[in-house]
Amino acid sequence: MSIIRDPALWESGERKIQWVKQNMPLLRSIEADFQRDKPFAGLKVALSIHLEAKTAYLCKVLAAGGAEMYITGSNPLSTQDDVAAGLVHSGLNVFAWHGATPEEYHAHLTEVISVGPNIIIDDGGDLVNMIHTEYPELIPNVIGGCEETTTGIIRLIAMNKAGQLKFPMALVNNADCKHLFDNRYGTGQSVWDGINRTTNLIVAGKYVVVAGYGWCGKGVAMRAKGLGAKVIVTEIDPIKAMEAVMDGFSVMKMEEAAKIGDFFVTVTGCKDVITENSFLNMKDGAILCNAGHFDCEVSVAWLKANAVEQWEARNNIQGYRLANGNSVYVIGEGRLVNLAAGDGHPAEIMDMSFAIQALTAAYLAKNRNNLNEKLIQVPREVDIEVAERKLRFWGIEIDKLSPEQEEYLNSWQAE
Repeated sequence: MSIIRDPALWESGERKIQWVKQNMPLLRSIEADFQRDKPFAGLKVALSIHLEAKTAYLCKVLAAGGAEMYITGSNPLSTQDDVAAGLVHSGLNVFAWHGATPEEYHAHLTEVISVGPNIIIDDGGDLVNMIHTEYPELIPNVIGGCEETTTGIIRLIAMNKAGQLKFPMALVNNADCKHLFDNRYGTGQSVWDGINRTTNLIVAGKYVVVAGYGWCGKGVAMRAKGLGAKVIVTEIDPIKAMEAVMDGFSVMKMEEAAKIGDFFVTVTGCKDVITENSFLNMKDGAILCNAGHFDCEVSVAWLKANAVEQWEARNNIQGYRLANGNSVYVIGEGRLVNLAAGDGHPAEIMDMSFAIQALTAAYLAKNRNNLNEKLIQVPREVDIEVAERKLRFWGIEIDKLSPEQEEYLNSWQAE
């Protein structure tokens, strides 16, 4: 039972999955554990994450643990049709294709939710939102779920505050082995991979405006600096703004940065970060993209409604000529640039993030009768296990506290 673009593409997809598997030793070790222990035996798992090769391997790892998998993407432009075909060829249920219309995307989410999942693995909150608003009768089936992103966690916190979150959700993005590496090093590298392969323009010597200086923004700014750019950060948080200053970046309001920037990257998790006033102040030829989850940070809707001319300037780059005569360019329709215009985070980074996902999902399954909170932090032992496994695969050993040192650190009277 699947809905995909072309099943005949499976060989290409399988090659991609095998490539990332080779470079994801954490998930390989967890797959071996799951094959032995079957933590998801008898359970249906609904998953909505950007459907490319690394996600596909996570799905196969969960299936090895006994899960009956129902899979869709979390962004219409990030699904890779050959990878979807590879999963279907392996016997998993997939409902997704690249370039889905809003109606098709909703239909694919519906297929995944309507099976009555026991565990939900979400990226941005679409599955959790849908089961609460459209299929509340299926909520009693749900043991709990995992949320991958900052944006999704913001939505969960709002739901919980309003008393609307009806089952436990683990905040995977808050785990140290997720946000400290995935958000910073993964986003930093993959965003510039997407920009560079799509534009084929030099970054060195140009002004790059990074909107938002959370962990993702830190990574984007760090990599822009490494490419030789002059980096400007815009922020609403005074503490993060101070961090950016002390990290060596210029900080200013977007209305001022708009006049200077050559490249703009939004990574805030909010909406309307770059809007009319900014567009009209930009240089002719400014290039914009978004690295936040939803396509509302750069106001593409305003550009479509108000540009005097629109055209495809290059594959995956849309040009908009404004009334003032200047043109601005948007990569990947303002969707996640690292996935709409690239292959997403490196495999070694997602190895850690998806190891957290897999082990946290197993924790939910194991403790299904003892989950009392609606918002659950990833257990510290899961974070530590992932870090220790990763270091072992790198061949790195670290020191351990002696019993005397532990006593010293745990005693207020020690000398």
